[in-house]
Amino acid sequence: MAGEWRPITLGDVLSFANGKTSPERSAGLRNPVYGSNGIIGFAGDTNAPENTIVIGRVGSYCGSLYLSKERCWVTDNAIRARALDDNDARFLFYLLSTLDLNHWRAGSGQPLLNQTILSQIPASVPLPDEQRAIAHILGTLDDKIELNRRMNETLEALARAIFKSWFVDFDPVRAKAEGREPTGMDAATAALFPDSFQESPLGKIPKGWGVRRLGEVTGVNKRTISAGYPHRTIEYIEISSVVTGKLSGSTKYELNEAPSRAKRLVAHGDTIWSCVRPNRKSYLFIYNPTPNLVVSTGFAVLTPKQVSRTYLFEWVTTEDFVEYLSYNADGSAYPAVRPERFSEAEILLPPLALLDRFEQVAGPMRDKIAHNDRESRTLAAIRDALLPKLISGEIRVKG
Repeated sequence: MAGEWRPITLGDVLSFANGKTSPERSAGLRNPVYGSNGIIGFAGDTNAPENTIVIGRVGSYCGSLYLSKERCWVTDNAIRARALDDNDARFLFYLLSTLDLNHWRAGSGQPLLNQTILSQIPASVPLPDEQRAIAHILGTLDDKIELNRRMNETLEALARAIFKSWFVDFDPVRAKAEGREPTGMDAATAALFPDSFQESPLGKIPKGWGVRRLGEVTGVNKRTISAGYPHRTIEYIEISSVVTGKLSGSTKYELNEAPSRAKRLVAHGDTIWSCVRPNRKSYLFIYNPTPNLVVSTGFAVLTPKQVSRTYLFEWVTTEDFVEYLSYNADGSAYPAVRPERFSEAEILLPPLALLDRFEQVAGPMRDKIAHNDRESRTLAAIRDALLPKLISGEIRVKG
């Protein structure tokens, strides 16, 4: 009857077509090019319209899913899917995400999905009006998550640009040395920079600044769970959940059932850095953690003492610092950095007044980034809880 969901196969609501060989790609072009693992570049040509669902066709990304809201190019490693008739593409994208498409693959050595397999997969759908209502609910959550991601990219780039200008390229010092006023800052901030350079172990640095060992100005692994720890449950961060400043999630454990590596304690403003495979850049800024947050002993926990929290984070996440860790990692198959290597690393030490000023400028950016990340994880959890209930019809919405 009206309003009930009807059984279908995917071929009833979607048309499928293979992608084509990738066109010439360039950073200056605007149309996204999708492979089986998402956007791989940009091109001038397209072979798929707006609201195309991209499905990984072969290999380790077989069954992966992407929805392109704009015209795009889909390569021959993927399949293009378009909504038929009045069916809603975004709803069908969410429907496909619940079907474990990789489970339907053919071939044992090289996993493969094809149009025939996809067309015959059974499912059920509501009428298009209810499809659109469901897609609106889930899509609103995803749109906010995407907005947060883009905002964070901008904030990250801005904070990094200021740090690089002040503490790597020394733009204000060079300007004053040439008799020019530093650009992009007020007179009070400009007055904090000298007008000449001096030699140092790091090469030429602004006059009056110092170079110290990281362990002299930060604490390294200073707090660990010990007798008398007050919490019976912990929220645990493992290395695999951290990549390039982003946390994918944490796990709750009873203290007596937690992994043996769940020992490191952290505080607001700390930076954690994985000692294992530093080239993966598994680092994270700790922002207002829960009292029972614990991280793996595979992390080095860096606690600011004589430098500001934002300056510390920016310094230890530069490419130069990543190279330092990679060079000092032991082992080839499973390279790891000993915690003392962090303590031995050199860090530029500007005057305290300038560090304070940088914190006033860049600290709120770092706080907003952390806030957006936390909000996005919450929204993703809500979406993931709602999705199967909405897609199955357990929760109904009016179209």
